[in-house]
Amino acid sequence: MNIERITHLTPWRQALCALLDDCVASDASVGFLAPLTSQEAEIYWQQMAEDVETGHRELLLMLDGDQVTGAVQLSLCGKANGIHRAEVEKLMVDTRYRQRGIGKALMQEVERQARARQRSLLVLDTRTGDPASMLYRSLGYQEAGRIPDFAINSDGSLAGTTIFYKRLSADSP
Repeated sequence: MNIERITHLTPWRQALCALLDDCVASDASVGFLAPLTSQEAEIYWQQMAEDVETGHRELLLMLDGDQVTGAVQLSLCGKANGIHRAEVEKLMVDTRYRQRGIGKALMQEVERQARARQRSLLVLDTRTGDPASMLYRSLGYQEAGRIPDFAINSDGSLAGTTIFYKRLSADSP
């Protein structure tokens, strides 16, 4: 398996829609509610395409041959007072490939990409209590706080979100 930075989404759109659908169907908190329609997935990736193609957002894919097994995004802050930071978004791993280190590898690569773009601070949020929190902590992310009732789950209940950050140093891997 290898990680590729994608600059044009068109060749990958169908696989990305399938990955998003798989993650939403497995109750991942990635901003959508199950059941996800194919139109919702298409619209989302169409909206992301411009940001990726203009360099405002990085999209990293974990590939097993031509199979997309995972993805993560790095949204680069464009504000004058925020050019040192970026937000990690939508870490997704295909359910058939979980527990194989894909999420960790994608997070390590997203940190390398952030450093290459002179970003020294990463932020992210995840649904409070999700397994991803353990991964983020193991990679040195610090909990900044929690917001209750932040998002609606597919069953209609409310869930909190936990905000994490990590300061990147130039000499860390």
